[in-house]
Amino acid sequence: MEFDERFSTEAACLAYLAAVRWPNGFVCPRCAGVEVWRKARGLMLCRACGLETSATAGTIFHKTRKPLRVWFQAMWSVTSQKYGANALGLQRTLGLGSYETAWTWLHKLRRTMIRPGRDRLSGAIEIDETYVGGSEAGVYGRETANKALVVVAAEVRGRATGRIRLRRVPDASTSSLRPFIVEVIEPGAEAITDGWRGYSGLPDLGYRHTIHNIKRSGRKAHEELPHVHRVASLLKRWLLGTHQGAVSHKHLDYYLDEFTFRFNRRASTHRGLLFFRLVESAVALQPTTHRELVAGAARATATTRARSNGS
Repeated sequence: MEFDERFSTEAACLAYLAAVRWPNGFVCPRCAGVEVWRKARGLMLCRACGLETSATAGTIFHKTRKPLRVWFQAMWSVTSQKYGANALGLQRTLGLGSYETAWTWLHKLRRTMIRPGRDRLSGAIEIDETYVGGSEAGVYGRETANKALVVVAAEVRGRATGRIRLRRVPDASTSSLRPFIVEVIEPGAEAITDGWRGYSGLPDLGYRHTIHNIKRSGRKAHEELPHVHRVASLLKRWLLGTHQGAVSHKHLDYYLDEFTFRFNRRASTHRGLLFFRLVESAVALQPTTHRELVAGAARATATTRARSNGS
């Protein structure tokens, strides 16, 4: 009810978006001028350079044909539901004309869930890989024919799990695992892994490396590395429950971003703050079309396959 009252009109949504984008007042994206003439339909004209712009220009809402209020309803739906929304459910909830529109909107929003320059994980971090996809016959160890390989890093907070990071990688080689570790884990942190050779050399990168040899311990992997295995189990359950497992590998990265966003904010009781964070990221992200989303995912998949094949 509070959401409906706050954003009952298109003007209210536009004013909120402008306040989030320019919290200290309008700043021209071209010349950084602060003086503006306000025109009809929310347009603004920079008095210094004459650039005509708006609060939606250059954001994921750029040139949208749908009312901003419908976008806000979609964002509220995504942040207020514990397990998120799938495209079919969003289409029905908002009365969108096509499944493709709902699918595109959700992927655009998923891209906003990962903030560039975010803090790296610290303290003690468990690291391991998991496979996403159905069972495969005749495939053993870290081999895979059709499944996607996802590396998981999870902060250890006693028995609890702190923040996480996920990434799809072409294989479990050192050349695939090291860039992920360097990007998401703070130097000096403790990296806790199994005895896989792909994690060798971490002390040379400035990490304290603790190895849990699964075979020698006589224990199961989920007992030696409980945090990453719990995260992997929840990821697969989420993909199967919310999305009925209908997630293609070329779009998996978007879903990993959403799962990470939700997991790291699972204890938050302020849904309004999550909505604000999503809007804040949405105005900072460059616009992307449906075609670009599909093409970008296809390129990422092709690169992953090429690396996996050694090309």
